[in-house]
Amino acid sequence: MPNLNEDIVSLLTPLPTSPIVPSVDVVTSSVLPIVLPKPISPVPEKMPESSSSHGETVIDNLLNEKLITKEQYDDIKQKSISKNTSIIDVIKSMNIVSESQIAEAKAKILKIPYLSLLETTFSPIAISFISRPVAERFQLIPFAYDEKNKILSVAMTDPTDIEAVQFIGHKTGLKIKVFAASSGEVIKSISQQYQHKLVGEVDDAIKETESMNQKIADAADASATIKEAPIAKIVSTILDYAVTSRSSDVHIEPQEDGMRVRYRIDGILYDRLSLPKSVQDAIISRIKILAELKIDEHRLPQDGRFNFKVGDKEVDLRISSLPTVNGEKIVMRLLRKSGGIPTLVDLGFNSAALKNLEASILRPHGIIIVCGPTGSGKTTTLYSILSKLNTSRVNIMSLEDPVEYQIPGVNQVQVNPVAGLTFASGLRSFLRQDPNVILVGEIRDTETTDLALQAALTGHLVFSTLHTSNAAGALPRLLDLGAEKFLLASTMNAIVGQRILRKICSSCKEEYIPSAQIIDEVKKDLGKLFPEDKDIKMYKGKGCGDCGQTGYYGRIGMYEVFIISSEVAQIMLQNPDSVSMEQRAISEGMITMKQDGFLKVLKGITTIEEVLRVAQE
Repeated sequence: MPNLNEDIVSLLTPLPTSPIVPSVDVVTSSVLPIVLPKPISPVPEKMPESSSSHGETVIDNLLNEKLITKEQYDDIKQKSISKNTSIIDVIKSMNIVSESQIAEAKAKILKIPYLSLLETTFSPIAISFISRPVAERFQLIPFAYDEKNKILSVAMTDPTDIEAVQFIGHKTGLKIKVFAASSGEVIKSISQQYQHKLVGEVDDAIKETESMNQKIADAADASATIKEAPIAKIVSTILDYAVTSRSSDVHIEPQEDGMRVRYRIDGILYDRLSLPKSVQDAIISRIKILAELKIDEHRLPQDGRFNFKVGDKEVDLRISSLPTVNGEKIVMRLLRKSGGIPTLVDLGFNSAALKNLEASILRPHGIIIVCGPTGSGKTTTLYSILSKLNTSRVNIMSLEDPVEYQIPGVNQVQVNPVAGLTFASGLRSFLRQDPNVILVGEIRDTETTDLALQAALTGHLVFSTLHTSNAAGALPRLLDLGAEKFLLASTMNAIVGQRILRKICSSCKEEYIPSAQIIDEVKKDLGKLFPEDKDIKMYKGKGCGDCGQTGYYGRIGMYEVFIISSEVAQIMLQNPDSVSMEQRAISEGMITMKQDGFLKVLKGITTIEEVLRVAQE
């Protein structure tokens, strides 16, 4: 995966040329300050990894925090003595707590602040102070720089390594603020932050942007000014990273003392960049010009779009600006033009769900609803269904907000409330266009609900979406929107509930034997679907360059297809609560979303942690 910080740092500042100083203060926490001696003295013996000067050990801390039980505590100590192995090694081998929890326990004992690098924004200026070989040698990574006080914040695997702190203090000529971090997160962060550089440097970037900021106040000069380097190059680098890292969204967020850039990769937001406040206005104005927005309008939200190309990859970017207390926030949604629309099999429908869904969409009339929260892939599922139905003998019309992908042969209309084109008014017009299949982007109100039901009753096949937690919850929601029970019972064909899971990276995939507790939990949820005739193995991603050290690459859906049978319709007429209808659907063979997720775990497609994370949404 490409690295953004080193690409940007060359556009913001030259490499530091601070002279070596004879001694430097090191700032840690207020409880445990470390002051470097003058001159450098021999490195003191490191504190044992499992104990502190106060006698508390890591295992004691884990017990006090209720991360291990008393039985596990005794077992660990016994194994440490019998195998003549350190307590930390025994804890790691038993895999009962994570590496980050062990590191946090050490930090608490040493009274040094702990930092989760997975949630940290890295400053390219901070990264530039320490080279990759030095970072790898001492297992540390800089992440923030306080220019006013000349303090460099550094996360370390071993924060008691005085030699490392002394070395980087002398090398940079700065005060060093030390944070503890887990070894795995430090190694992953080094790999992510120190990858290939962008060719060329702009040494005076900050000075240039400061002069630009004054010109931007005049809208007439702004267009010419922010097209100049380095601002155009910085924006191009941000977008280049978004495309090559498979991001779906880019968030450019003004902060009180700077600006951070976050990327949504495989559904998870990652901090990747922290920029100085001085470039904020120029970068935002540059993006607004590309999207043909008003750069002198800072009080109202705006929407726009433009195209961007990296090599042979072309993307369409939807831009949204929103005024905040610290400046305008920009969110860019990336819509890839290449790759085509995936099939239902590609999306991850299992054989039973696929068979039921295909049978439902081949019926000439009725309603099919796709449910799930925002960002769960509902639109992609509907596009896949439309592509399957799309032939020259069928008139397909869609009403969307907005139209994300254009499908040849489908009449796609974008909602425009300002002009009076809403879901309800558009659907009313659709009925006069002789359609066979109608897609309504979302059922939001009573009028749209009534029109969709009428369309289904008059011989049309209608598709739409709802924001509900599961498939069974769609029926009570439609009743809340004014639908009649008897109309729902006679028009509903099927309801699809879905979420999106991250897939294990195939380049660093490795198998392991899960604990008995995990197997029991999976067995309890799967019931008869649990395979009894083989040894259970699960898989996870170790982390590599292809997946950006995350262990995941790409996504797949987990689904439940709720078929509205005659028995379910009868329950709907008598007692339309979601629990009783779902229980009936399960008795008829429906595989729930969580069960589908666990089946994908057993097939080695995703991890148990990912299913549990997504199933809780």
